[in-house]
Amino acid sequence: MTSFAYLPRRAAVSSFVNVRGLRLHVLRWGEAAADAVPLVMMHGWMDVAASFQFVVDAFAHARPVIAFDWRGFGRSDAGGGDGYWFPDYLADLDALLDAPELGLAGRSVDLLGHSMGGNVAMLYAGVRPLRVRRLVNLEGFGMPRSTPEQAPRRYAQWLDQLREPARLKPYDSLDAVAARLRETNPLLPADKAAWLATHWAAPDGDGRWALRADPAHKHVNPVLYRVDEVLACWRHIVAPLLWVEGDRTDVAKWWGQRYPRAEFEARLGVIAQVERCTLAPAGHMLHHDQPEALARRLEAFLEAG
Repeated sequence: MTSFAYLPRRAAVSSFVNVRGLRLHVLRWGEAAADAVPLVMMHGWMDVAASFQFVVDAFAHARPVIAFDWRGFGRSDAGGGDGYWFPDYLADLDALLDAPELGLAGRSVDLLGHSMGGNVAMLYAGVRPLRVRRLVNLEGFGMPRSTPEQAPRRYAQWLDQLREPARLKPYDSLDAVAARLRETNPLLPADKAAWLATHWAAPDGDGRWALRADPAHKHVNPVLYRVDEVLACWRHIVAPLLWVEGDRTDVAKWWGQRYPRAEFEARLGVIAQVERCTLAPAGHMLHHDQPEALARRLEAFLEAG
């Protein structure tokens, strides 16, 4: 690569854990001591576990941290099906927390998720409230409300997509991958983009670089997002929640008026204990944009419990 890559301060230990018939790739920083509550970090859509390296490096003191690639992302196995949905993510997380290799069975953890991972974290904290001591959601807003009338069109769209194999764009070099990361997020420094590119992409065998993601992630989910069911889970959350967002995030760019900010605020209101934090300047990839500020806020929140 022509760009100077970021040098991590704290090296991660990479391993694989067999979960529900799949090998999931796991990164671990620090020792999971009996008296220390591990922090489990879950990445978002089209991201990887290594994405949290910058935050881990910014912690003032070493702590046990575990991050993993969701099925179909990074170095984890793909699901082998035609798509991905939240029930599988929940089940993978539940099984991973009980995996003997991680030593977390029967223990509560601090759970952090970004974007899609934040949505899974919120659901899990409501479904398994005793497993989560403290909960952190980095811009996991959820999705616009759906109605049953949308189902026929959604199923038809999904069936139409299955007729042609999904593909992800290949890149000529790691530099091109890094450039794409910076195009998506102009706040991402060049050295971090160069380092992330090595984790986001791998040689495709034809002299180019392919993203470490199952192309099936491009398929629309045939299962509608049912807000009432989501909120029923959220109401069972007992862990204190830290909500973190970037000052440059504009949800209207994603959903227009289908999911106004006021509706999200109303949803968040069903949770008993909520602390809020806005990082600046930061966009949706705030763990890349402001890792030092995020690390300081996380330490204050996690150590208050």
